[in-house]
Amino acid sequence: MNGLEQLQPLISPPPIGFWPPAPGWWLLLLLLPLIGFGLWKLRHFISIKRPVVRTEQPLDPVRLAALAELKAMPKPYDGAPAGAWLQQVNGLLKRLCRNHYPYSQSHTLNGRKWLAFLDNRCPAAGLTRWMVLVEGAYKPECKLDDKAIAGLTQAVDTWIRKHV
Repeated sequence: MNGLEQLQPLISPPPIGFWPPAPGWWLLLLLLPLIGFGLWKLRHFISIKRPVVRTEQPLDPVRLAALAELKAMPKPYDGAPAGAWLQQVNGLLKRLCRNHYPYSQSHTLNGRKWLAFLDNRCPAAGLTRWMVLVEGAYKPECKLDDKAIAGLTQAVDTWIRKHV
């Protein structure tokens, strides 16, 4: 007789039920919502974006000289004729463009095309709304109020600092 024939049939284990879980699972069932709530709160603290402090890049000597020249120009306050000042500002911008964009032929542009060229290089300055920059130099007795002078000076300053 063979040894295999003498063996008893296998006894199957009792079926394991789904419910009630073992004692360790109860603890996990209680901890899962707490862990989920903790992660949700942690997400709030991690995702807070701290403000990025952006410092301006140091300006090259050409831009610094242009800003100094713009600041030194006598502004036509109190109803003084603004034609000469507008020509100086326009000339300063033309020189900067000839220096920074030598192959663009920007010095040959005038009127709206000139202002569009300037705005394409720095939309933040918004020079297209200052049509007086190109037309005012040709008007006899062109006068600007103090607010317009300050606004145009600020727009040109922004263009000098930020043009591409």
